[in-house]
Amino acid sequence: MKFSLIWLPAVLKEAGLKVALVDGWESRGRAEMGEVLGIICHQTEGPRRGNMPSLDTLIHGREDLPGPLSQLGLGRDGTFYIIAAGKCNHAGKGIWQGIINGNTNLIGIEAENSGRAEDFPWPDIQIDAYQRGIAAILKHIGKDASFCCGHKEYALPKGRKSDPNFNMAEFRNRIAQIMNGNVPAIVPIPAAETPKDGIAGRPTLRRGVNNNFVKQLQEKLGLAADGIFGADTEAAVREFQRIRSAVPDGIVGPKTWAALDLVKVA
Repeated sequence: MKFSLIWLPAVLKEAGLKVALVDGWESRGRAEMGEVLGIICHQTEGPRRGNMPSLDTLIHGREDLPGPLSQLGLGRDGTFYIIAAGKCNHAGKGIWQGIINGNTNLIGIEAENSGRAEDFPWPDIQIDAYQRGIAAILKHIGKDASFCCGHKEYALPKGRKSDPNFNMAEFRNRIAQIMNGNVPAIVPIPAAETPKDGIAGRPTLRRGVNNNFVKQLQEKLGLAADGIFGADTEAAVREFQRIRSAVPDGIVGPKTWAALDLVKVA
């Protein structure tokens, strides 16, 4: 069974954001959502290192709370991980804009951050993606920036939650600016390389894609070439990009293809 939030990837991609589909996301959820009225912002309070080390916890939950724990995870590099299209256990007791059923009516975004002083300020690329992603979702559901709140603002009793650990008023103000067209749009990663000598360029690859180009990629990375761009392939791409001082977003666009062309396959 597919749940109703299957529109999430398209909305985020249309905003020029990086998106990674987590296997099984379309049918993952506690139940069907009700009317989506807004968004709650969270931080994972997970490990200090890694792009999205809390992903498995967000999918499966904790001992005291079954998963999924949010519809979206946001990596430190600005990649949105689509975890679930149904209801998630992220809100708990609270109220915002008169909304009291957070799990039913509010989308949860868990952004990777430990919540500790050494993990602040947040990476600019992550905060920018956070704001742009929320702006895109709010625009899609016909709500303004006031329908975005921090878990610390929603949760009751007051003081029960402290996340996220940044100024929500300033955060919402920039979301409003994005929605009003006062912030330049992201220049998206090209869908493919520029054609050369009449030959079409290789397509941009990311998690969830399955084709022969993924096999070529895996061969370059020394992986089993099954043509499936899953978590292991994404991790290998990130490491390849990282050691070459490129943005480790796990997406194989024209720049990464060019770097891969310099790798000799044994």
